[in-house]
Amino acid sequence: MLNSNSILKEEHMIKGIIFDFDGLIFDTETHQYHLLQELFTEHSCELPLELWQKEIGTHTDFSPFVYLEEQAKRKLDLKILETAFQENFLRKLELEKERPGVKDYLDTAKSLGLKIGLASSSNYDWVSKHLKRLGLFDYFDCIKTSDDVEKVKPDPALYIEAARCLELQPNECIAFEDSAHGAQAAKTAGLNVVIFPNEVTNAMQFCDVDYRFDSMMAMPLADLISKYK
Repeated sequence: MLNSNSILKEEHMIKGIIFDFDGLIFDTETHQYHLLQELFTEHSCELPLELWQKEIGTHTDFSPFVYLEEQAKRKLDLKILETAFQENFLRKLELEKERPGVKDYLDTAKSLGLKIGLASSSNYDWVSKHLKRLGLFDYFDCIKTSDDVEKVKPDPALYIEAARCLELQPNECIAFEDSAHGAQAAKTAGLNVVIFPNEVTNAMQFCDVDYRFDSMMAMPLADLISKYK
């Protein structure tokens, strides 16, 4: 007699799941934006959310510190500002845990025999350091970061490489994302896409995705997988 896990594996096309990191597993993005807002407020300026959203999930030449100097209309010591900001940011992150439901998804994926990958526009040092601190590093069969590709999201390269690393076809994988750039990258790469926006990405304009949830607590992974025939 087959158990439910065997049935899931035999009946459904999904063989792997690929996570984004920043904002999806670990909500660095909301903390970063709030701290930047505090910095801008100290200088009687504002960093519009819609402007900052353009930087989420990708890499651009935009510097919030240069933008602050432009808005303040006076010379600022950008090196000191940036160093102090990064120190404060890292202190905040040291106190944080993964987003709700992430560990449940990882545990369920292991129990279902799914391959687990990660595709992040951040670098490997950043991603691996935080995954290890959170006790999540060993769940992943493959980790692809900005160190592995010439172009990061919304370019599809990261997801193409992650699926290849897992030895799966893109359509055999679900990408879990929180940002519009990430969702577009996964969609272009041919993956199924489920989004879990956070506070700062919630209002983004996303491409056509399969499902959208506030968090991974909203639907157990086994139930989500069962939707893919």
